[in-house]
Amino acid sequence: MTASPALAESLPPAPVPAAVRTAGSGTPPPRRDRPRTADLPPPSPLVQALARSVVEILAGARDLDQVARWVTDDVYRHLEARVVLAARARAAHGRRPGRPAVRLGHVVLSDGGEGVVDAVVVAHTPGRSRAVAIRLEGHGRRWRASSVHVL
Repeated sequence: MTASPALAESLPPAPVPAAVRTAGSGTPPPRRDRPRTADLPPPSPLVQALARSVVEILAGARDLDQVARWVTDDVYRHLEARVVLAARARAAHGRRPGRPAVRLGHVVLSDGGEGVVDAVVVAHTPGRSRAVAIRLEGHGRRWRASSVHVL
């Protein structure tokens, strides 16, 4: 059942929720518990260390627990599943885990909103180059990775 045009014109406009107002801006609405980006340390060193570590973890040369402090629980579980798949692939091809010689390209940072940084870095190994995309979110006085993807 729809209202008549005369009735619809006499009604005040419905309030628009804040989530809808900011949805088209491309950035998430600021969270009150997230620290300001300016109050956090520079993200580039963490991005470089985390990208190198993740590539080494997937190669079987580093233990996943070494990055647990710097990633959220969801990222840890995601990487844990990737580690299992990588180990199966190495076993299927008869390869042993080894420490890859990783050379990192330049870190590209993008502002994802207050207290959020999106970063990408290309990790070059002798047999392959891979992009590592990382989203860092401020927690307390430090960064934590809320998303890590190795392409």
